[in-house]
Amino acid sequence: MRIHLFAVLVALAVPVAAHAQSADLVLCDRVAADPSDPDKPADVKGVPEIAASDVATAIKFCKQAASSSRRAMFALGRAYAANRQTAEAIAAWRKAADKGSSAAMVELGVAYGTGSGVARDEPQARKLFEKAAQAGNPRGVSNLAALGNAGGGAPADPAQARTLLGKAAETNAEAQYQLGLMLANGNGGEKDDVAARALFEKAAAQNHPGALERMGAFAEGGRGGPKDKDAAKAYYERAAALGDEDAKKALERLRCPYAIKDKQGKLVTTLCF
Repeated sequence: MRIHLFAVLVALAVPVAAHAQSADLVLCDRVAADPSDPDKPADVKGVPEIAASDVATAIKFCKQAASSSRRAMFALGRAYAANRQTAEAIAAWRKAADKGSSAAMVELGVAYGTGSGVARDEPQARKLFEKAAQAGNPRGVSNLAALGNAGGGAPADPAQARTLLGKAAETNAEAQYQLGLMLANGNGGEKDDVAARALFEKAAAQNHPGALERMGAFAEGGRGGPKDKDAAKAYYERAAALGDEDAKKALERLRCPYAIKDKQGKLVTTLCF
């Protein structure tokens, strides 16, 4: 009878422990899940930024769930980052990346690419973005392309970047924008202004600042579609409101289209409307 009772108690204890662990993960997801994390279940909405009032809760419950969930380990890194504990955040992301979290690979890549909390190392950032991209992470793909496009450069393998971006661009605004740039510039394949404009338009509909600015430029110049100065101005205004500097310059150029120069060709003044 004693043995039977012990067996029953053990059997009851197992689901209780499993439920406790599940509750930790549920609470971690509620306050710290990243909307762009491919590991996130479809029914978990996620939060773009962890609220200051939720940081302590996120650290507590994500830490408790992290031992058995790479998603929670990644979220723990987000919580530490929100709490300005950069070293702890990077350590958590390393552990999550080692377990296969592509979202953690992207965050580590950003850290190496910007020198935030670690020594700046662009080759290491590229490796992490490539690994995340190969796992199908849209941010990994778009960041890989952005790393190449920065400063007018190109990805190490532009054709491969186009292929990866093509897959990510089905759902990701940043990937749509980056693929649009490659098509507009003819990187990794033929130049295609019509396709580039269509991609910029998709990303612009999601309020992507760079895509809004590009749509303004394409509409202003009639590139890849009809010329429409009113639409161009509207796109520039939306991009400028989101902080895009190129759009602000474009608006100023539209406002002051005539430049008066002296005999030496130096700008004297501009005529504005």
